[in-house]
Amino acid sequence: MRRVRIETLARGSAALRELVQDVRAGSVLAIPTESSYGLAVDPRNGTAVRRVFALKGREEVKPLLVVVANRGQLEDLGVAAPGETLDRFFTFWPAPLTITLPLRAPLPASSGAAALAVRVPAHPPLRDLLEATGPLTATSLNRSGAAPCDDPDEAERAFGLEVDVLVDGGRTPGGPPSTLLDATVDPPRVLRAGAFPWPTERR
Repeated sequence: MRRVRIETLARGSAALRELVQDVRAGSVLAIPTESSYGLAVDPRNGTAVRRVFALKGREEVKPLLVVVANRGQLEDLGVAAPGETLDRFFTFWPAPLTITLPLRAPLPASSGAAALAVRVPAHPPLRDLLEATGPLTATSLNRSGAAPCDDPDEAERAFGLEVDVLVDGGRTPGGPPSTLLDATVDPPRVLRAGAFPWPTERR
């Protein structure tokens, strides 16, 4: 495992260019998010996505959530939600709110489904990183059924032989995961209550 401090990944830096090359080559990263560390790969890279499933010990039928920096990256992924739907959700983003939206075509990270769970994270250093790397998966860094990892030292001890690069942002806050909302139905349905308050009656 190579360990890189997130503050060294300044725009235009050699460290950032190397990390972008790692993502394009199919490397598995550990990245800090609003609550815990996540496993990050290019969501369109089938080989890299399969590495994430294997690392977690999780069946490949359950999709991986994806984090993006901006609206343009949603379009690059093939998100097919109407403009007014995206307008609505961008009034909340960046936020710990993950929203399942329809896709024009399935991606490896969507596990064959024509929908993808996406979020603009409430973590400015991560958004800066995503501007350079493009969209990344951000499923929690843990074995399936175990607690998410919020300590980079523990991440290195537990996953040092399986994760290629640890983006060290220090200890993360922990706490509940992002709220997961299914916006392929109307009104949207809460699939997982979490850090973002989304009342079930909200339309």
